Amino acid sequence: MILRILASVLLLFSILFMPFWVSIVLALAGMIYFVVFWEATILFLLSDVLYGIPEPRFFDMVFISFIVSATVLFTIETSKKKLKFYD
Repeated sequence: MILRILASVLLLFSILFMPFWVSIVLALAGMIYFVVFWEATILFLLSDVLYGIPEPRFFDMVFISFIVSATVLFTIETSKKKLKFYD
């Protein structure tokens, strides 16, 4: 439990103060390691609220990293259930 809280705080720190690619790597590691790492999706929503701008190539959507992280979380959790070494 304490490891999950530390991972969430580290991810929050990386979203606020570090480059975006560091946040992506930490979020993917958390999504793979923990059972359901909703914190990554919530923190990417925070990132979009703080730093997001409308992107013309994505139909002026602001919440791109939130949508991508929710999709990746769903895909990873679905694939974990199909693998043998995950419970």
